[in-house]
Parts: sequence; C-alpha cells; structure tokens
Amino acid sequence: MSELLEHPADRVDRLKAALRRVTESGGSPHSRQRLAHLLTGCDACQVAQAEDELVREGVPVEKLVATCDDHAAAVRQSMPSTATPAFAPGHPVETFQSENAALESHCASLQARLSELFNGSSAPPEQDVLQMRSMLNQILDVDKHYLRKEQLLFTCLERHGISGPSKVMWAKDDEIRALLRDLDVALAAPLDDATAWRRAVGAAADRALPAVIDMVFKENHILLPMAIKMLEESEWVEIWAQSPQFGWCIVDPGREYCPSASALLAATKPRLKASTAGNERAGDAGLSLPLTPAAAPAPPPQAAVMFPTGALTAEQLIGIFNSMPVDLTFVDADDRVRFFSEGAGRIFVRAKAVIGRRVQQCHPPKSVHLVEQILQDFKVGRQNVAEFWINLRGRFIHIRYFAVRGEAGEYLGTLEVTQDLTRERQLQGEQRLVVYEN
Repeated sequence: MSELLEHPADRVDRLKAALRRVTESGGSPHSRQRLAHLLTGCDACQVAQAEDELVREGVPVEKLVATCDDHAAAVRQSMPSTATPAFAPGHPVETFQSENAALESHCASLQARLSELFNGSSAPPEQDVLQMRSMLNQILDVDKHYLRKEQLLFTCLERHGISGPSKVMWAKDDEIRALLRDLDVALAAPLDDATAWRRAVGAAADRALPAVIDMVFKENHILLPMAIKMLEESEWVEIWAQSPQFGWCIVDPGREYCPSASALLAATKPRLKASTAGNERAGDAGLSLPLTPAAAPAPPPQAAVMFPTGALTAEQLIGIFNSMPVDLTFVDADDRVRFFSEGAGRIFVRAKAVIGRRVQQCHPPKSVHLVEQILQDFKVGRQNVAEFWINLRGRFIHIRYFAVRGEAGEYLGTLEVTQDLTRERQLQGEQRLVVYEN
C-alpha cells in the first residue's frame, strides 16, 4: 500500500529499476511479476518517463526493444485502464484509434481465414490465396499509420523531452514491417508443396499478426494517452494538417474535426529549436545575405536573395527546388533539419514538422549509427561525400550526402540528395532531337 502513496518521482525510479531488471534478465517471470506490481496505479506518462530516462542513462535501445513485449504484457495485466477523451472524427487521436480498430479486425479476420484453410491437407484454391493476399495488402497499409506516428507524433513528443519511448516503438514498428513482408512472401510462394506452404505461412502469420495487435495495444494504452496529456492543441493541428501526405490505413478519417482559428495560427508558426544567432539574423533579414552580386544589366528584384553569380527571389528559389529531379534535404552544423525540397515526386516523404528536429531522430534506431558516422566524418574533415544506392519497389534509388563547407573550409552542414535513376540506367546510344516526356 505504501507504494501506492509514494511520490511520482519515486515511483518513476522504482519503475526504472524494475524495467532494468526485466531487460537484464531477459524477461524472467520474477522480474515481470515485480514490474506488473509496480504498474498498479501508474499512468502512461510515468511509464514513458521511466523508459526515456533508461535510454538517456545508456541502456541500449535494442535491449529495451527485445523485452518491450514483456513490458506491454505487464501493462495489460496491471496498469489501470483510463478512459480516453472523445475526439471529433478526423482529429488525429480519433484517426489513430479508428485505424487501430480496423487493424485488429482485419488481423483477426485473416487469422480466421487461414485457420479455415489449414484444416485440409491439399493445397488451397488459388482464389482463396488471392483473397488472403488482398486481406494482407490492407494490413500492409499499417506502414502509413506508422509513418504518421514516427514523423509527426514522435516529433511533437520530442519537443516535450520524450524521445526514449519513441526510439523503442520505432524499432518495434520496423520489426512488424519486416514480419508482414515475410508473411507476404510466404503467401506468394508456389503451392506445389502444400505442406511446406502451410508451414511457412502459418509460422509467418503467427509472428506477424499478433505483433500488429500488440502494437495496437501499446498505442491505445500508452502512446496515445501520454500524447493527449503532453501535446498542445496547436500540435494536434500540426499533425492533422500534415497527415494527408502520408496517407491512411484501411479507413479514411472523418471530416467533423474543425481546429480553432487560434490553434491553426499557432500551428503555422515556425518551431525552430536551438537556432544559431547567424540563422536568426538571416531570417530577420528576409533571407537577404551580405554577399556581393555579380554585375548585371538590370537591378535584382526587390527582396531577392543575393549570390555572387546573380539574384533570385524566394518564389524563384522555391520553383527551382521543386522542379529539380532530385530530393534535397539540408541538415545544419548542429545536426538539425533546416530545409527540404517539395518536388512533386518525392521518393521519401518529409513532413514540415521535422524542421528543427535533430536528424538522428528522423531515422530508425537501426540506422542511426550510420548517420552519426557520416556526420562525424564530415565535421572533422575526413570525408566530403557518402554514397548509397538501393532497390526500392522496382526502382533504383541513388542517395548521396555532401559536406557543405564555407569559404574557409568550416563545416556548415550536410546536404542529402536523393534521385530515382531507374530511367537513366536504361538509356543507350544518343538522343540529339528534342523529345518531350508526357
């Protein structure tokens, strides 16, 4: 009983110790029982704070990821269920919840359909397999749900000092994505050996579908209640306004949600953290930089940005960036995202919410070490270019990182340039006549 009356900070410390024991023991029954006991009376914010402090104290995210299902099981067993406030259809919280309900329903339906087909010994009819693949395709839309969570909701939570739980959950999202891809591959395999097909599909489904449902529980009972407590109305408006570019999962959002005028105004204001004095001065000067323009037959347009080789208005710059056949993202010397282009065919979606966010927080935990290595090599002058290429859904994607330096060689930031080179790799011979693309 005394633990129920203790100070919230003491309870967080006890939770940290219990979570650490679960992590270090690999989820032993005794450590899980202790954690379940401590969760009685806790709220989502205390659980998130405990996880966040563990990450800050050096507990590897991978270890927390490995045992976070044990954490969720303890939460399900002991943590009191709190009623989530009702939100108008179309509000980000209501949209996340509606998608989660649809995901649970579709996973259960697919699992039931698989069970029906597994009762026989012969290969299932091809039309039944196509039906199951169609059902899985809808579940695969969870990627859009996760992207909105990772790029928008996590960004807003980080402004309130919450980053540890985001890292753990993002890593679990990536695990689920991989498990669903495995199930998709298993369902698409030839039906020549019915026994082997059933075994592979059954094993993949037993891993993937419960993982999706577990994440639904973690979002509904930990992530969303915590976000409701922490985020301001203007941040929910920001999430609402930037969500359509990522798309929806299974169900479309409602249209009843109508943000207040004050929240809309606040959501449009820039949220730049840790801006340098130089950046602030440049912003105050309307992007006018103290550079001497080259001689020109006519004066530059008013309010133009002056370069050594000419002048461009802000509208012209935006048009140039948007018409280039590459995606550009600039990260400043403090590792914060400061700019990205918005061409019509962006390969990797960017949300305006990431402006001012540390670039390390914009990548899944499994790839952060590569980002850190590139930035460090650029900062100390060991390297100036890093290059990658990948095959993405049948497209050849070329990704390059360039160290941006000043006249004295000082490091100013990193420019990421991403391009779809699928068409260019197929070009042969010469083309000397004007041929327009449709």
